[in-house]
Amino acid sequence: MEENISASKKYGFSVILKGMAMGIAEVIPGVSGGTIAFITGIYETLINCIKSVDQHTIKDLTTFKFQSLWVNLNGPFLSRLLMGMVVGIGLGVFGVSHVLEKYPEVLWAFFFGLILASVPLMVGQIRDKRGSLLVPFLIGVFVAFGITSISPMNGSTNFFYLFFAGAIAISALILPGISGSFMLLIFGLYTLIIPTLKSFLSSPSIEAFIILAIFGTGCLFGLVFFSRIISKAFSEFHDGTIALMCGFMLGSLNKIWPWRNPLIALDKESNTSLDISAQNIQNLMLNPDNFKILSEQKVLPSDYYTEPYVLLSIIAFFAGLGLIGVVWKWGRG
Repeated sequence: MEENISASKKYGFSVILKGMAMGIAEVIPGVSGGTIAFITGIYETLINCIKSVDQHTIKDLTTFKFQSLWVNLNGPFLSRLLMGMVVGIGLGVFGVSHVLEKYPEVLWAFFFGLILASVPLMVGQIRDKRGSLLVPFLIGVFVAFGITSISPMNGSTNFFYLFFAGAIAISALILPGISGSFMLLIFGLYTLIIPTLKSFLSSPSIEAFIILAIFGTGCLFGLVFFSRIISKAFSEFHDGTIALMCGFMLGSLNKIWPWRNPLIALDKESNTSLDISAQNIQNLMLNPDNFKILSEQKVLPSDYYTEPYVLLSIIAFFAGLGLIGVVWKWGRG
């Protein structure tokens, strides 16, 4: 009884708030929930929780040994984190996604500052700073840059495809710098999963449930698989793993530069790709729901195809820089 009270105090309301931040981050393409977990000081606890899911967990579940299950899965921590993530995903789907549609430049600028400020703080977690760590750091940069430069594929509702995409996309939950939502974009499923989730939350249906269930099963498999790899890496190659993740985060900035002009878009009605020129850019702006951006070009605000909101973006950028210090101190306070 005393242990439960102690755990409740240790994993209090702050874990719910951190879960909310992770949930919101997972909805936004280019932002990683793993990054939020790391900078708020719950990363290794989260990895150990996920890694603890094994045959013993299944046995406890099937034999209704819920007390043993609660202890093995670090129930006080995991329950509060999941509670916060559910709320955060809801806020992200219904709230942040609206801001992303109306003022994407401002939101990107905020997260650009947030992630940029996170990198040196993560570097500070390296115990033995040596030149050889530059290798995994650069690998992380190039891998993240390469992933964020890939053009999205055409999605599919094939069950195996949904399962595989879920397993890969969820890796962002435990890999700082790699965005789960962006992985959905790459697999062509962002415009399927997010609207399906939104539709299911507002008006549940069997079809939506099946899609989300298969995708969720893939996510569960991916979590269990990748958590073991990450836990092993942290245990045996702590500094190298941190350096690699720092590289992931720095390389991911390629995707969230605030001002990006569309180069190629998919016309959803005709299912044909279009080169974006001065003639059809206005059509894209007037009917954004009819197009899916496949390729973009980073530009300066002066060359941006629409209102750049420079002042608001600068304010948001510095707000992100400042907030990360507060979050870091709070997460380790």
